[in-house]
Order: sequence, then C-alpha cells, then structure tokens
Amino acid sequence: MENGRYSKTIQFYDINYQLAQNEDKTLIFENYCDFLNYFDSSIQFQLSFLNQSIDISEYQKSIEIPEQQDDFNGIRKEYVAMLKNQLSKGNNGLIKTKYITFSIEAETLKAAKPRLERIEADILSNFKVLGVKAQPLNGKERLHVLHSLFHVQDEQKFIFHWKDIVETGMTTKDFIAPDSFNFQYKNKFQIGKTYGAVSFLHITASELTDRMLADFLDLNSNIMVSIHIQSVDQAVAIKRIKRKLSDINKMKLEEQKKAVRDGYDMDICATRS
Repeated sequence: MENGRYSKTIQFYDINYQLAQNEDKTLIFENYCDFLNYFDSSIQFQLSFLNQSIDISEYQKSIEIPEQQDDFNGIRKEYVAMLKNQLSKGNNGLIKTKYITFSIEAETLKAAKPRLERIEADILSNFKVLGVKAQPLNGKERLHVLHSLFHVQDEQKFIFHWKDIVETGMTTKDFIAPDSFNFQYKNKFQIGKTYGAVSFLHITASELTDRMLADFLDLNSNIMVSIHIQSVDQAVAIKRIKRKLSDINKMKLEEQKKAVRDGYDMDICATRS
C-alpha cells in the first residue's frame, strides 16, 4: 500500500453464538476480548462484513456434487436437493462473508513479510481458540473480493492471471475497476449503474447489545459493515485522558463562575458538581 504500509486479509466464518448457553456466550466474549487485545498500536486492522447479491444459477453450480462409480449417488442427489431447497428459502440471493484485514509499516516487503506471517499465524490461533474457522486470502482472492464490491449488479466476470500484468502492462487496479465512479452527490455515490450511500456511526454508549451487528447484517440488501480499530499506546492514552480531564475541569470552573455571577451560592455549585 502507500507510505510503506503492507497488509494481509483473512476470511473467517460464523460460530453458533446466538444459540449458545449464557456461560458459553460469556466465554466466547472473554476470548474475543483477548483476541482484540492481541493487537498493539503498531498494527491497524479492520473487520469487514459483506452482504452481497449472488447469481443463483452460478451458485447452484458450485454446490453440485458429481456422480461417482459407487453406491452413494442417491445420497449425493438427495444432499444436493436439500442444499438447493435451503438456498431457495435463504437470504434472498445474498451471500454473507467476513474478513479481517491487518496492516503494518515496514521499509521493504522483505522486512514486512515475516512479521505479517507471524501476525497471521497468531490471528489464526486466536480464531481457533474461539472455535472459528478461518483461512488467509492470497492476492488473487483479495482482488476477487474487491472486484465483487465494484461490480455489484453488473454481469462482468472476474478474469485475472498474474501473467496478464506483464503481458498487458496494466496494474491490478485495471482488472477490478468498475466502468465509472461518481461522487458528485452529497449523500450518495454511484459505481457503474449501482447507487449506494455511506453512513458513519460514532457510538459512545456505555454498553451495547451483542445483537447490534447481527441486526445490521440481517438486512436483506447489499450492505458492507466495516469496523476500524486502532490500538492506542498506553502512554498516549494516559495523555489523552489527562487532557480530557483538564478540559472537563475547565468547563466545570467556567460553569461555577457563571453560577456565582448569577447569584448562586458557591457551596451549592460545589455540591452539584
């Protein structure tokens, strides 16, 4: 990426959290907190949750099981029929995928590669503790994900081989770019013939329900939810807190002075504060 930053992406899958007992949910949550605390301030990462429309006919081909020269073809046909039946009842042609992308700064790719691989191994290990299946994506698979985001409702297929870069002189961006981008609108954007909008949530609640993200992803439409997380060095965090406390004390003093000017007793102001 730019400015000497290098990244990798891991795809991960669901676990049966909602159906788990309360004790199991607590354990999963504690392990998830340990997972987040693994990342120090030198690692930037984001969680990406994608709900995307799919070509049902193409997806049905992917679940076909070819017959073999044995006595189990009847079972294969029954299993495929069950999968197709579930697909027809499912998410209105939506497929849901989940990714974690992490990045670090390094002077060269040679210097970045061993650390990225070490972080990747640690993340996969943490996912294993959570009981979550996960797998790293290679460069071509990451390009495929980006291509699917830029071609939501058109029929352009992802066709790419690394040798094409050498033969054509193009970059990877040329193989995934949409026909056009349009950002002239205030509250929405246009990619090709598809319109979309972006919303930013700054949540300051003292507590959140564990259903919040699931409720977003239960919407039957193309949606991408990104959670950007940046760990803060402890010394920097302490400075921020002290600066915030100073601001609060300053506001408190100003309010007390204002109250005295309005004729209120200082003792009452001190009690209220």
